[in-house]
Amino acid sequence: QVQLVESGGGSVQSGGSLSLSCVASGFTYCMAWYRQVPGKEREFVASIHSDLIATYAESVKGRFVGSRDNAKNTMYLDLNSLKPEDTATYLCAAKNGGNCAGSGYSYWGQGTQVTVSS
Repeated sequence: QVQLVESGGGSVQSGGSLSLSCVASGFTYCMAWYRQVPGKEREFVASIHSDLIATYAESVKGRFVGSRDNAKNTMYLDLNSLKPEDTATYLCAAKNGGNCAGSGYSYWGQGTQVTVSS
């Protein structure tokens, strides 16, 4: 069992930036960020393999930058040029098999809220 704890959410104006962190209790090959808005399906944001290759959703490509520190079992997400439509609860996820940009994540954090005002 891997436990995940996110931090770094907050409120920012449109065009601003935030940085999120996710600390895992153990190593996993795949780590990812998803986001969820009440009443909508959970949306893939970015994934980062243990070899540090990142994959992004089209909606955030060029604005968000993911990274991870395997020695610290920590993943990061820099959110830049934020838009009101980026407002959501951002969840960290982890798994040890399959395509990191695919589904099937086994472990989930509780999430951290990001709110972008216009």
